[in-house]
Amino acid sequence: MNPHEVETLPALDRLLEQPVGHFHHARLQGLDLTTRESDLLRRNDFEGVVVLGGVIGPKLEEHLRRHGAVIFHDDPSLPVSSFRPALYDYTELYEGLLARGYENTPDARAYHWSRDARSAHDAYATLQRAMHDDGITDALQEWVHGRHVVGVMGGHALRRGTPEFEDAARLGARLADAGVTVVTGGGPGAMEAANLGALLGDSKELQQALIDLADEPDFAQSIDGWASTAWKVRERHVPTDTHRSLGVPTWFYGHEPPNLFGSAIAKYFSNALREDILLAICNAGIVVLAGAAGTVQEIFQVTTRLYYGTEPGPPLVLVGREQWTRTIPVWPALQALGAKSPLGDSLHLVDTIDEAQAILLDQARSPRT
Repeated sequence: MNPHEVETLPALDRLLEQPVGHFHHARLQGLDLTTRESDLLRRNDFEGVVVLGGVIGPKLEEHLRRHGAVIFHDDPSLPVSSFRPALYDYTELYEGLLARGYENTPDARAYHWSRDARSAHDAYATLQRAMHDDGITDALQEWVHGRHVVGVMGGHALRRGTPEFEDAARLGARLADAGVTVVTGGGPGAMEAANLGALLGDSKELQQALIDLADEPDFAQSIDGWASTAWKVRERHVPTDTHRSLGVPTWFYGHEPPNLFGSAIAKYFSNALREDILLAICNAGIVVLAGAAGTVQEIFQVTTRLYYGTEPGPPLVLVGREQWTRTIPVWPALQALGAKSPLGDSLHLVDTIDEAQAILLDQARSPRT
């Protein structure tokens, strides 16, 4: 029997309206069950039901267990829920930023929890991390379903206020304005710029945001200043389209705070899983701006997918001939691999974001897969 995934109170209400027997094998994830306690106490069809996190009173918990349910509680030492059914919003990860500073936000505390030696070999902590990331993956797949998604990859070291930062923002803006969902690794630098541009579009608001952000150009100097400046820019804008900009960061890189400009944020504990999912959802192509080791890893990770494909995949566009032929000469390796597989039809090396944009939007006009 396929389990019912119940992730919202309206979905729970619909299940409560069903006859006895329909609760069997349901998965109740991240719900405040105290709001439906009296209704649940009147039922006993909980064989195979699994309760994942959320809020539950002792009387209801005992009732559910007595009638066959299995209940998993969040680890109270973990600042974020292990069983969340939805992606993050910047206000969740950065709660308390302006009043108490970055180190006291759920984002910073979750990173420190993940690095705590006491939880490194704790089986329950491992389960908590795995369940969290599984929930994020499920929510992410629902969030991108049916949309053209273009990945913008690039280095975290790109400073605000530079021409390159503005170029990345303009690329994100133009892609999103054309109806594409822009996804990045969710961190600072080129990733922040592309998420910012996608969120605000090619507008006067974007130009003002670029000016304002330049007052705190580098997160390495002060995460508090860097993030607080972004918060003030972000809270001025409530986009009507909630699927323009997506960040997929990881707590593995604790020195890189997530940027605040994704319409949604899919943050992972496992960087390996995060990288794989991030590249897999880019069904309309990937553009790679200047970066270092992490960006090179992403290039070859997507190259492996395309190399072993049975037919040409979406475009992989590298921007900057000097960057990718001399500074970090990955292009000759890609050409050699592309000569032997469908990968070759996906590869593009260009000098400008205008060229990259044209290639990616041409792909985005093809039918969704």
